[in-house]
Amino acid sequence: MEVKDLVDLIANVGFPVAVSAYLLIRLEKHIDTLNTSINKLNTIVSTKLGVIIENE
Repeated sequence: MEVKDLVDLIANVGFPVAVSAYLLIRLEKHIDTLNTSINKLNTIVSTKLGVIIENE
């Protein structure tokens, strides 16, 4: 997202909506990384406990 796009978004929908959209776009990568880490941890813990857990 470039600065011009951000300015146009603020002008069209307002500051709170623009900030929310920016944060959602920016945090998406972090959420995907956390999801991958949780799945790996789930696999490790279930292996140590001897329990089979299916990943969705």
